[in-house]
This record gives sequence, structure tokens and C-alpha cells, in this order.
Amino acid sequence: MTTSTTGTLTRDALAVLQPGFAGTTAPDWVRRRLSEGLASVALFGRNVATAEQVAALTAQLRAERDDLLVAIDEESGDVTRLEVRTGSSFPGNHALGAVDDTALTRGVARELGRRLAECGVNFNWAPSADVNANPDNPVIGVRSFGSETDLVARHTAAWVEGLQSTGVAACTKHFPGHGDTSVDSHHAVPHIDLDTTTLHERELQPFRAAIEAGTRAVMSAHIRVPVLDPDRPATLSRRILTDLLRGELGYQGLIVTDGMEMRAVSGTYGLEHGVVLAIAAGADAICVGGGLCDEGTVQSLTDALVAAVRSGELPEERLVDAAARVRALADWTAGARRSPGPGDGREPEIGLTAARRAVTVTRTGPAAPPVTGPVYVATFHPAANIAVGDETPWGVGPELERLLPGTATGSFTGPDAGARALEAAAGRRVVAVVRDEHRHAWMRTALDTLLAAGPDTVVVEMGVPQSAPRGALYVATHGAARVCGVAAAEVVVAG
Repeated sequence: MTTSTTGTLTRDALAVLQPGFAGTTAPDWVRRRLSEGLASVALFGRNVATAEQVAALTAQLRAERDDLLVAIDEESGDVTRLEVRTGSSFPGNHALGAVDDTALTRGVARELGRRLAECGVNFNWAPSADVNANPDNPVIGVRSFGSETDLVARHTAAWVEGLQSTGVAACTKHFPGHGDTSVDSHHAVPHIDLDTTTLHERELQPFRAAIEAGTRAVMSAHIRVPVLDPDRPATLSRRILTDLLRGELGYQGLIVTDGMEMRAVSGTYGLEHGVVLAIAAGADAICVGGGLCDEGTVQSLTDALVAAVRSGELPEERLVDAAARVRALADWTAGARRSPGPGDGREPEIGLTAARRAVTVTRTGPAAPPVTGPVYVATFHPAANIAVGDETPWGVGPELERLLPGTATGSFTGPDAGARALEAAAGRRVVAVVRDEHRHAWMRTALDTLLAAGPDTVVVEMGVPQSAPRGALYVATHGAARVCGVAAAEVVVAG
């Protein structure tokens, strides 16, 4: 071990952290830590009020450190932070995969990148390159481009290219692939029991495509893949991060962890020890603070890393290398930063255009009259996973209220949801809005109740359209972004 001073070790330890914080302005403690070596911060929905406010916040942070990495989890679609209170202006991956036009995917990511860059955000934890091999997956679903490996690979590459053309670094996730799980890693450690051939031919291909497209970062998953490492999840596995990703796949960019406070890591290894294990395994940056992060957390993680170097548990060279990779990415974003000129090829409506193209319509059963007057919109609301969150609105109610004055809405969940929705509708024609009907028995039962009482019921599926189409009109949006709701409402009214 070399003999660095404690001050140098502390700066390197701070450099590998990507902490979140509370508030819509920069806290004093964050600004102080930037002067001490912190090289990245992460923004979440709690930090966002308006685009102008985010731009002011990032400017405030960069007054302390110009080469700062400002990260955000902005997948668009269901997972949005920049538009957390309104819903996204861009459809998510599943909708783009349904259209299957890589030029459109590239254009959507480019327009998203422009908006992030204007807000001062230069690092985006997206896209998801997971192949949605398990339809019961509770955490990926419409965040994936689809269930076909080749489709996911080509759209992952296009998304990376589009985003990075704006000077915003892409972060392809969740390595080595989170699509074939039935457990949410926010709560426990998922296992992916597959053979080596399937792993290489299915899960890894989109990551190969992203690397070839030049992705500047890759995010690790808190999943256990026994065929690769029977003991540790990917985020903490040298076999997966160093031997496979660096060695076999030849990836040389930044490796960042998924949120370390997620129970898959913190609940098993403890936050501080988990962070040390992740850096030792080959991760370069630590995402922390999706739940909440404060100065005490940053201090304890910094101390843990310094102590691990001092004790020999973490080679100093590994910490130095990790910090250098963080600074190298900051240098790339600074060099790629640009000021768009007037027009600059902007496509402000590309999100709605993409959402409209993603909608599919199926008519089942006897012909029903078109929707021309007020309806009752019954939205069947499953519990949101943590990645999506429950503060972002979704559905078609607001848009149908605008298009069809007098329309009423209600939200329902649970075993008697159908009966309660039928009672609330009070004889009016129903538009039933579901999300992943195939994953929720109570939701299927609710639709059974509504369709038995009203065969003219319109069904709008805003998740993965895995269940058989039913209803007088069945509209699949392939996602629940705000623009997906607008596109669906237009179809319902048009008939």
C-alpha cells in the first residue's frame, strides 16, 4: 500500500460518493463537501419543483465546483424525476420498443438530453437495458424495451447515442440484467437462476450493444447470479464487475452502483460495509440517498472507506482508480457541454408523437357505440414500486375530463374494487384503466365485474399488455407516462 495522507484518502473517498440531499436549494453541508472533494451529487424528485429551479440549483452547486457531476434517475416514461409531479413528456422504453423505430428512440433520448442539459444535469442513470424475460417482474416491466434480446439491444444503443449527443452521460443499467427476476431488489436480493449460455445470449447482449455505442457509465444490479458468483450480488462481486464487465466485455468507463440503501445490500451487509465491498469489487461510484441522505451518512461512508484502506481491506490503488474514473467522466461532460443555438434541431413534440405511435387498439366482442359523451373513468391502482414512486400521476382521467366535459373519475384497489367502481359509475359508461393486469388477480376480478355489467366498457392497459385484450375497445399504451395518457384518451374519444 502506498502512503497517502489522510487528506488525500478523504478526497478520493468523497469523490466516489454520489449522494442525494433534501431540498430545492443547495444545503450548506453539500457545498462544503464539494470544496473538500465531493465530485458528484444526485437529484431526486424531492429536489425538483420546476426546470428553472433545477437550473438555479445546479448553478448554485457549480459555483462551488465547476466540474461537478449532477446525476438524476430520469428514464422518462414511468420513472421520471424532472417531471415527478406531472408525469413525463416522453414515453418510456416499452413504448419505444413497441414502435421499434431506432431513429425515434434516438430522437426521444436526444430531446430528453437537451432538457436535462439545460437544467445543468450531465449524468443520467438510464437507460434500462434489461430484457423483460419474466412477465411477473415487479420492478422492471415497462422500463424495459421488451422481451426480445435483439430489440432491447438495438434500442439501448440508440438511446445511449441520442442522450450522449447532448453532452449528458448515459448510464446503462442494471448489469448483468434485472429482467428475469420476480423479486424487487429495493426489498430483498433477487436470484437469477440461468445457465451461462442464456446469460451471454440474452442478458448481456444489450450491455455489449451499449458498450459498443459508447455508454459512459454502467450501473450494477443488486442481484445474485449463481452461475457467475454463488455468494455475492453483482454490486459486490469482483467476478461480475471486474472479471466479466471489465475483463470479458472490455468495458473501460465508469461503474456506478444502484442505490446502496436498497435492502438487497444495506439489509444484508450494512451500508458502510456494503460500500467498501462495492468499491473493492470494481465499482467506481456509489449511488446513495434515494431514500434520504444527510451529512452524517456522507461522513460515515467516507470514514468507512478511509478505514478500509488503512486496514488493508480495500487496496488504496482501487480507491484511487475509482476516484480517477469519476473525475474522468466529469472531464468528458465538461468537454461535451454545449449551448444549443436557436432551434438546434429541437423536437418539443417528439414525446407525444412517440406515445401516439406506441398505442395499439383491439376491438373485441360485439360492436359498441363510440364514446361521445361524459364517461366514468375507473382507475385500478396497484401499489407502485419504489423506482416509479407513488407521487407521479398517471392515467387517462384528466385528459378525458378535458375532452369530454362532465366526465368523472375514481381510483380503486383491492378485492372489491370492481364492485365499488360499478357503484361509483352509477350507470354511466365506464373507461377502466389498468396497469399490469396480468400481475394482479384483484384487477382481473375488477374487470370481470365491470365487463359483466357493461359490455361496452373501454379498457386501457398502461402497463405491459400481457393479458388477453378485452372490452368493447382495448387500448394498450405500453407505459403510463403523461403523454401515454394523452394518446390513449385521444383514441378513446376517436373510437
